Amino acid sequence: MELRQLNTFRTVASTLNFSRAAEVLNYVPSNVTMQIKALEDELGVRLFDRLGKQLVLTTAGKRFLTHIQGVLNQLDEARSVVHDNEHHLSGTLTISANEVICAYRLPAVFQLYRSRNPGVRLIFRSVPNQELKQTLFEGTADVVFMLDEPIRSSGLAVEPLQEETFRLFAAPDHPLAKRSVLQLEDFHGEVFLTNEKGCPYRTMFDRSFEKEGIDSITYLEFQSAEAIKQCAISGIGIAFLPEITTEAEVERGELVPLPWQIPDLHVYTQMSWHKDKWLSPIILSFIEAAREVIASVEEDKNRIRHPRD
Repeated sequence: MELRQLNTFRTVASTLNFSRAAEVLNYVPSNVTMQIKALEDELGVRLFDRLGKQLVLTTAGKRFLTHIQGVLNQLDEARSVVHDNEHHLSGTLTISANEVICAYRLPAVFQLYRSRNPGVRLIFRSVPNQELKQTLFEGTADVVFMLDEPIRSSGLAVEPLQEETFRLFAAPDHPLAKRSVLQLEDFHGEVFLTNEKGCPYRTMFDRSFEKEGIDSITYLEFQSAEAIKQCAISGIGIAFLPEITTEAEVERGELVPLPWQIPDLHVYTQMSWHKDKWLSPIILSFIEAAREVIASVEEDKNRIRHPRD
C-alpha cells in the first residue's frame, strides 16, 4: 500500500469523479483508475461503486477513508512543519457547501484565497445542506458552509458568519404583490415554491406557518433556488428564498418581495470544521479569507442601512 495510492483515494473520495481527481493530482485518468484498482485488490474490497455515471463510496470505502484521513492529516502537518513558509502554501483543500452559499457567498472567498495561495489545489463539492455535517465526520471535506439555525455540536467547531434574511417573493402581476399589507388568511389557496423536506430552512418555514394555524399548505418542491425563482417569475406560485438569491431579479422588476415577515426565522451562514482536525496553515488561511470577505459584506450592508452623517 503506497502513500500516493492513499492520497489518490482521498482525492477521488472528495471529488467522486476520476477525471476531476486526475486534474487535481495532475495525473492522467488511467493512472488514477489503476491506483484505485491496485488499492482495492490489495484490500480485497471495493472502495467505490459505479452506479451508471455516478461514483459513490461503498460502506468499506467510507470506513477506510475515516481511518486513513488521520494518517494523511498527520503527514500534511509534517510537511507543513518542514516547509514552514506561510507565504508559499501548497497542498489540497476541500470545501463543501449547499447550492445557495456556493453561488452567492463563496465565489469572492475563492477569488481572494486563490490570489493569496496560488499553490493550493482547491476542491469544491456542492452538497445538500442536510448532508454537510456528515462530510466533516467522514473526512471528505476540510471546511463546510451551512445555512441553518445556530448549530450546536460536540464534535464540530461552528462559526456563524452572517444572518441571512428569508422573504416571500412573487411575480409583479401576482395579486398579493399589489398589497401593502397582508393577513394570514390571504395565503389560503396559494402555492408555495420551496426546497424539499429535510432542508433546515424548509423545516423552519413549515414550523412558522404551523404556529400561525396554517397546516394544509400546497407546495411545489425543488432542489434548486434557480428553479424556484424561475417558477415564481412565471407566476406559478410564491417563492420562499434568501434575499441574497433574488437581488438581481428584484432590481430588474421580475420579482417583488411580499410585505410579510416570517416569524422566528433565524438562519445563518455558518462555517464549520471537525474539532479534532488539525488546522493546517492552508485551512487557517481559508478560514481567515472567509471571515474577511463575508464580514465585509455585512459591514457594507450595515453602512447602507445606517449611513454616517
